[in-house]
Amino acid sequence: MPPHVLHGRDLRLRGRTFAPGETGLLAIINRTPDSFYDAGRYLDDETALAAVARAVADGADAVDVGGVKAGPGPDVSAAEEVRRVVSFIAAIRETYPELVISVDTWRADVADAACDAGADLINDAWAGHDPELVAVAGAHRAGYLCAHTGGHPPRTDPHRVRYEDVVAETVADLTRQADAAIAAGVRQDGLLIDAAQDFGKNTYHSLQITGQVSALIETGWPVLLAVSNKKFIAETLGLEGPKSDRITGTIATTAVGVWEGVRMVRAHDVAQTRQVLDMVAALRSGVPALARRALA
Repeated sequence: MPPHVLHGRDLRLRGRTFAPGETGLLAIINRTPDSFYDAGRYLDDETALAAVARAVADGADAVDVGGVKAGPGPDVSAAEEVRRVVSFIAAIRETYPELVISVDTWRADVADAACDAGADLINDAWAGHDPELVAVAGAHRAGYLCAHTGGHPPRTDPHRVRYEDVVAETVADLTRQADAAIAAGVRQDGLLIDAAQDFGKNTYHSLQITGQVSALIETGWPVLLAVSNKKFIAETLGLEGPKSDRITGTIATTAVGVWEGVRMVRAHDVAQTRQVLDMVAALRSGVPALARRALA
């Protein structure tokens, strides 16, 4: 086992503890008509709840519910975002009392309503754009995710973005954000950091920070790996076809990150990702789920 995965803080969400060397699986449920991956498949409540059931059956430890596409697109009001996610989170909580639920939002009022409905984690993918978001996490004793976006505002693509040293600058920014979040009342054992590949970064930057994810892990903060089917994977492999072509690159990147010691993986393809997590855990422990070959 890489020695650095033995260090760091425990991550605690809704009674679950993810210790160093363990990796949780966060399934993505997008409630947006223009989602880059599922193109509005989960706008219908019944279909979306079926997707949650499938994710749980496939081995998800948590679900991440979002109501606004990450990239550029039509404006979505806070009221519309609330409509898309809050009652749905309440329905998940009623059906799965112990499941960890994350809300993907950069707005404090949306996060507040989501936490009232049962969310355990605020996935702030836009690096504190709303300065009140950390206060919401603190008030609800919810977990909080700090992301690095290079100062870009929500839903913008980077243009000729430059860093002197993207790894060092990302680590420094995330460490600063984490310290500020704790000072604002966020629980130390509820905080994660995320390099946010493709957010405020070109493909070179995303490759560098992903290949050196150990630099984030060595901060001691639990790290979320959120690379599922992202554009930098397509560009790295020269893929220009459908998003489904990116699954092999996603799985390979996930396996490396899990081996290095990321604490949670955010994924569209839950069953395949669960196998990656279980395989890496078995490689570390030497214990298979089933062993028959050459034993009789």
